[in-house]
Amino acid sequence: MESDEMIPIETKYEGEDIDLEDELDEVAELPLPKKAKTKSKSKTSNKDNKRRRTSHVWSFFELHPTKDEEKPTCKCKKCGKEYIAAGAYDTGNLKRHLGVCPRKDTRDVGQLILGQNATSVSSPKFDPAKFRELLCAAITMHELPFRFVEYVGIRAIFSYLYVDVPNISRNTAKNDLVKMYKREKERMNSVLTSAPGRVCLTSDLWTSIASDGYMCVTAHFIDANWVLQKRVLNFCHMPPPHNGVSLFEKVYKLLSMWGIENKIFCVTLDNASSNDVSIDMLRTQLINKKALVCNGEFFHLRCCAHILNLVVQDGLKEIDIVVQKIRESIKYVRGSQGRKKSFYESIKQMDLDGKKGLRQDVSTRWNSTFLMLQSALYYRRAFQHLEVTDYNFKHCPTIDEWKKAEKIKKFLAVFYDATLVFSGTKYPTTNLYFPQVFIVYFTLKKESDSEDGYMRKMVDQMLVKFEKYWIEFSVVLAIAMVLDLRYKLPFIDWCYQKLYGYASSLQYLKVREKLFAMFGEYVSNVPAPSTSSGMACQATQETEEQYANKGSLSMMQQGLIDVMSHGSNFWPNLQGTYRLRKE
Repeated sequence: MESDEMIPIETKYEGEDIDLEDELDEVAELPLPKKAKTKSKSKTSNKDNKRRRTSHVWSFFELHPTKDEEKPTCKCKKCGKEYIAAGAYDTGNLKRHLGVCPRKDTRDVGQLILGQNATSVSSPKFDPAKFRELLCAAITMHELPFRFVEYVGIRAIFSYLYVDVPNISRNTAKNDLVKMYKREKERMNSVLTSAPGRVCLTSDLWTSIASDGYMCVTAHFIDANWVLQKRVLNFCHMPPPHNGVSLFEKVYKLLSMWGIENKIFCVTLDNASSNDVSIDMLRTQLINKKALVCNGEFFHLRCCAHILNLVVQDGLKEIDIVVQKIRESIKYVRGSQGRKKSFYESIKQMDLDGKKGLRQDVSTRWNSTFLMLQSALYYRRAFQHLEVTDYNFKHCPTIDEWKKAEKIKKFLAVFYDATLVFSGTKYPTTNLYFPQVFIVYFTLKKESDSEDGYMRKMVDQMLVKFEKYWIEFSVVLAIAMVLDLRYKLPFIDWCYQKLYGYASSLQYLKVREKLFAMFGEYVSNVPAPSTSSGMACQATQETEEQYANKGSLSMMQQGLIDVMSHGSNFWPNLQGTYRLRKE
């Protein structure tokens, strides 16, 4: 028929030829020769539908039916995204989509997820050096043995991921790890050197089950970005003897190795006698080098959590009968599956929540004893029901003993909350010491006047131990609270007034004196005189009484924050940040 007649492709254009192999992947039809201009549109549409599409991309895309004078479109069969399939666009956009389609196959999705992580493996190029570095990092992070790299199953996984993966031995892994340690040590040394403020140290010494001594030293400092940092500087074997001289030599050698012996502010230790000897020797050595603030007055800090532990342990000795009965009751319930089942039935009978569970304490850790009392008091009625149903259960406390346990739990909650605050690792805790210790001391003094002889006997024992360390507490912990924007110097006066019954006590005057003395020493270390430094000198010459009468030490607080964090750069930086003025 006339209408089915095809236009021959070899027909010539006027003045140009058509290349038969030009763009077979093109979506739209070839341009019509001039002789075909009289043909109807229906013939063109017929030809377009019958044209073969040879590109491989069409196995992933589906064409949409179109009306006359509309550009043809197609849709991805995997993700459903639509594209224009007209001849002017070719198939390049479709090919590019196949490379990034999130649902092409599961391997592409995995690469997409890994590509978002810091340890991206989306690059097609295999880097042997990067592979060994990641392997050493995995060994360190997960505490794997060096022979991990020689496991047959691990090597099979590596070969599956990359055929020509280099297999390394345990000795090679050890050498790579030593190189990584040296590299990280140099980086850590540069971070400590560039820290604008001083460094605070914490240290502890303990003995393993095999009777081997170990010592750990940790540095706490604020970096140049005002971020609190905590880094373990040394974790090593500590051979005997563990006396003060040996500890001093070990710590001083460590400080010299890191080059921070002139940047130490304070060292926090527990209350062992050997630590007192070592800290005195270390203070003397650093004072001779003029490396300490205020002649080392704030150099030694005692571990607050350890002091609270000693105080509470002394008090628990006086009430051991009640605690011992509750401890034996929990041991009895957890002694066999049959007893657990009977106890759970008692819990159901008393309509209690069985998911809370009972906590067994460790006698050397008083906070575990507090948690044990808390859990036992919740199941008090269940224990009483079990005593009726199980005639073998002989350790259930009496009603009066349960009441005593309730008072003990309420009293120890103050110490438990303070210990949680002191044990924080994600935030500074120095400024939180004084408010928490004030609450503990105030509670002890209040309970010591209680009419309950049982509680008073426990509190008196704890108060003696607490006041022993309260007299020796470091004033710098009270100064740190003044720098907290939530408190000011008059708050310290108010606390001492609550404790001793009169304002402006000797303790308060001592804190105020040390505060101004520390500030003056930092200001005196500013080398370059300037207009702002002259203002600083004028500010420090004002009397303490003027500051106290104003009821605010905002300027002093801000100055101390910058001094203790920026060192010699304090006053140049302060000029553009704060405006010093006379009020």
